[in-house]
Amino acid sequence: MRSESLDLRKIKIKDTFWSKHVDLVKSVIIPYQWDVMNDQIADAESSHCLENFQIAAGQKEGEFYGAVFQDTDIAKWLEAVGFSLAYCPDKELERTADEVIDLIAQAQQEDGYINTYFTIHTDEKRWSNLCEGHELYTAGHLMEAAVAYYQSTGKRKFLDCMCRFADLICSTFGAEKGKNHGYPGHQEVEIGLIKLYRLTGERRYLDQAKYFIDARGAGENYFLKEMNTPDHRMIFPEFHNYDPCYSQSHLPVRKQDTAEGHAVRAVYMYCAMADLAYEYQDQELLEACKKLWNNITQRRMYITGGIGSSGILERFTTDYDLPNEYNYSETCASIGLALFGLRMAQVTGEASYIDVVERTLYNNILAGIALDGRSFFYVNPLEVWPDACMERTSKEHVKPVRQKWFGVACCPPNIARTLASLGQYIYSWNREHRELYVNLFVSGTAEHQTGNLTLQINMETKFPWENQITMSLSGISEEGIRLMIRIPDYAENFRICSNGKKVPYRENKGYAAVEVKKAGTYEIFFDAGARFVRANPQVRADVGKVAVVRGPLVYCLEEADNGENMSALYIDTKQEITEKASDLFGGSILLCIKGERVVQDSWTGGLYSTAKPEQKPVTLTAVPYAYWNNRGVGEMTVWVKEM
Repeated sequence: MRSESLDLRKIKIKDTFWSKHVDLVKSVIIPYQWDVMNDQIADAESSHCLENFQIAAGQKEGEFYGAVFQDTDIAKWLEAVGFSLAYCPDKELERTADEVIDLIAQAQQEDGYINTYFTIHTDEKRWSNLCEGHELYTAGHLMEAAVAYYQSTGKRKFLDCMCRFADLICSTFGAEKGKNHGYPGHQEVEIGLIKLYRLTGERRYLDQAKYFIDARGAGENYFLKEMNTPDHRMIFPEFHNYDPCYSQSHLPVRKQDTAEGHAVRAVYMYCAMADLAYEYQDQELLEACKKLWNNITQRRMYITGGIGSSGILERFTTDYDLPNEYNYSETCASIGLALFGLRMAQVTGEASYIDVVERTLYNNILAGIALDGRSFFYVNPLEVWPDACMERTSKEHVKPVRQKWFGVACCPPNIARTLASLGQYIYSWNREHRELYVNLFVSGTAEHQTGNLTLQINMETKFPWENQITMSLSGISEEGIRLMIRIPDYAENFRICSNGKKVPYRENKGYAAVEVKKAGTYEIFFDAGARFVRANPQVRADVGKVAVVRGPLVYCLEEADNGENMSALYIDTKQEITEKASDLFGGSILLCIKGERVVQDSWTGGLYSTAKPEQKPVTLTAVPYAYWNNRGVGEMTVWVKEM
């Protein structure tokens, strides 16, 4: 039996690192994004998301505006609201969400269909362009939002709307004669259907998700066939000469062993595959998930947890192709990777998946939002020279400063729902083995009902600034529980103590297993100082360079501390790294590193010369990558040449 995340309603986060981000969800991020979706933020990209629903519902006249999947912005916003209400009830916010749900219900068609693009564009035929139309993708996000909202409020209206939509999808798609034999161009509905199944128990939703996964890449490619129909109209010009690898439809999913195509599509599909592998006890599908995970994390992932290296089509390329200054590493892709890793950890019980989840959360995902909660990165490069981020060049997708919003705004509300649901990553519970998994070290409290008793958990820590965690457990039944504490892959000298005495543990798949028979307090210690990391030599962009990490945090150099022209810097890895506590970024640890800088003024040649420039010793300051660009525009780099 897989482990499951604890109920978000029973988790309270009060953490020196995470609270400044999580607390912004309710106080800043949700209200700000609400204003954006009502087009009330000056100088921000227009959304018209709510106005599209008003037009589709017949409340006003007008034309559809935005991307074909514009509805998903409000879906993810509602999901974030649902998660937020779970741990922080707010009647006014709930009332606003109810009004949005009423609007969605009014826009829903008689047969259950919801999609403002196709409802407003009455000349567009439903389900006729699955490759580009995003109808099923949009449905999936709406389903996820409905489940989150029901779980936090107990209100069924949104859930009932989405069950009607799911019923329509089940009656429309399938292998049976007379049904549409297609599958989503952008995977997501599979996740939504599985969540609906787990909440309602309606088996047809699970079977429908399985159909979409099983049909993908089997036989004649559905999308190529669709594009060859006489009346096909292309939505996205970049899909000309369409390659099925882009949508992971080039092979049956069980035969795929390398991560291909659009990174967000890929990891959303892998999430569904992991869920289905468990629900159907499909070992072949689980093995495919493992192969795909290994290919991503061992050959196609950045040190920050970013994935999808190509700015063209937001996609994976080939093994070890990890350029730093024009990579994509979309925030949404890392969110999908974290969701995939959580599922794999819960199915397999292996801590190595959480090691990657943690890396992704603390770096690439967190870099996607400013510390004020009001601006965002869609793309997360590892090296930025602002002057070179020019339109109509290979770096036009790289932004040297976070944006207020985007024309295609999938990332900002995705970050909102991720931060609002951070609790799902902290703990998991395996009911069969009575195991409490401690995945992340985040201060706060949690409760979980086990039989007639309530297991109460209190965690106190200043991680990642300090590597000491205190856990208090109470409400332990006579049967006891097994406490499973993750041993991070970067941890050294890991140990557990209680009442001043060392506690023996058994290492099990990267977790320290401790048998707990009564209430007690445990202290976890490990060493995780700053260190230099090098990339596999096959990562051509990083040969001869080093990165600096401390625990789960990847560090970078910024122009604000180190001056311009990051390429002129070298790091002396023979010297020790000095750690310095700072109030910067709301409290952090900065790293001081010895190195050298090429002296620009010593250059006497022209553009090229046989002369060798001078180098002078310098002390470099590194800051957490997640916080870069919170002090204005400037150069940044993660990888630095080694002396």
